Amino acid sequence: VQLQASGGGLVQAGGSLRLSCAASGRTFRSYTMGWFRQAPGKEREFVAAISWSGVNTNYADSVKGRFAISRDNAKNTVYLQMNSLKPEDTAVYYCAAGAQSFYSVSPNDYDYDYWGQGTLVTVSS
Repeated sequence: VQLQASGGGLVQAGGSLRLSCAASGRTFRSYTMGWFRQAPGKEREFVAAISWSGVNTNYADSVKGRFAISRDNAKNTVYLQMNSLKPEDTAVYYCAAGAQSFYSVSPNDYDYDYWGQGTLVTVSS
C-alpha cells in the first residue's frame, strides 16, 4: 500500500482544513486508517483512526469535537476534517494504514504498517 497525503497549508487560528490521503492497492478497504502528527521538537502522536468500514472511530483527547476522520473506500481515500484549529495543532500530519481487525482503531503507531510522506499544517495565532 502506498499512501499520499495532501491538503496541508497555513491557516489562522479558528480556521479549518481538510487533509486527504490517497492509497494505492485494491485492499484499501481491509485496512484500519489513521492520522498521526509530529510537531517540531516533539514525538509523533496519534490523532485519529477509522476502522475498515468506518463504523468505528477513535480520537485523541486533544482533537475530540474539532476533528473528524472519514473514508471513502470506493475512492481509496481517507480524510481528516480539522475545524477550530489552534496554534498547537501545528505539525506534520501523516496518514497510516494498519492490517488490524475489522473493528480495530488502534492509537499505537506500531499497529500501522504503511505510512505516507506527511503534509505540513501551520496554524498562526
